Amino acid sequence: MTTLWDDLESLVDAPTSFTTKGGEKSSIKPKADFNAGEDAVALRKAIEGLGTTEKTLIDILTHRSSSQREAICKAYLAATSRTLVDDLKGDTHGNFERLLVALATPPALYDAQEVMRAMKGIGTEDSTLIEIFASRTNQQIKELSAAYLKETERKLTFDLKKEVSGQFGEALLLLAEGNRDESTTVDEKKAKEDAKALYNAGEKKLGTDEDKFIEILCKQSIPQLRQTFVVYNEISGKTLQKSIEREMSGSLEELLVAVVKCVKNVPAYLAERLQKSMKGAGTDEATLNRIMVSRSEVDMLDIRAEYKKLYERSLHSEIESDTSGNYGECLKMICGGED
Repeated sequence: MTTLWDDLESLVDAPTSFTTKGGEKSSIKPKADFNAGEDAVALRKAIEGLGTTEKTLIDILTHRSSSQREAICKAYLAATSRTLVDDLKGDTHGNFERLLVALATPPALYDAQEVMRAMKGIGTEDSTLIEIFASRTNQQIKELSAAYLKETERKLTFDLKKEVSGQFGEALLLLAEGNRDESTTVDEKKAKEDAKALYNAGEKKLGTDEDKFIEILCKQSIPQLRQTFVVYNEISGKTLQKSIEREMSGSLEELLVAVVKCVKNVPAYLAERLQKSMKGAGTDEATLNRIMVSRSEVDMLDIRAEYKKLYERSLHSEIESDTSGNYGECLKMICGGED
């Protein structure tokens, strides 16, 4: 059965989230007649009144852009001498609290905190690190690293080196440097050379030269890699993703497959992650919150469209059947509508 990931027909010219201008595909838009002071007062009343007015919290925080939410946080601090994040933590609970706090946190800091959470305790949450570093632009990774440094007074790559190892560690550290080539021109000769090098490093030999895969997939530009994938398919008769899945295993396989998927279609990759976070018994709320909040001003409309294509039901209806209460209402507001 041919899947979305096997289709390379229009890959080279397809749009990519790595170059999407903010706002074009967002579900959360800036409020037109915005007044940070008024919003701060309304939030304060909702929190300080007898019983929290959750509807007000949801309405304000899901209908303001991240820069407007930052302005509200400053106004709130000036008016109360308390941070909005601390008051939200003190006044709401569980998943709803974590979702509101994510909305009240600047995007780069939220990414940095998610990376910290993934590295906390015994062992690392590899899938979170993979999702973040495979799907973010160089600019987003640089901003994440700056927020991480400010928060911990340590370099992100310094901490990552202690947490991840082997070839998975090498590949992740390359991505975490945020230095992927950003050239938009495609060198067809190089695409052929790289496709051949990948074929020789995997399918054609006994054992696999993983370093060759890491070097090409973690450094080359998105347009260059797309062309390389097309040529690879012509040479080997199968997609590069299938070759990686056949030749590798564990976290390195998961990371390189995520990179290949993100080069092809970030929204479809994140739609899969969302579906996985909700299917079966129990919900992975950390992944659900992270993707919904971090992509609400990047490519949420595309994620919704890919979700519908992949699963023949809307993301909105999936959230509705999988979550409840104020938490579910808040997620549906971020989602931004039924498809």
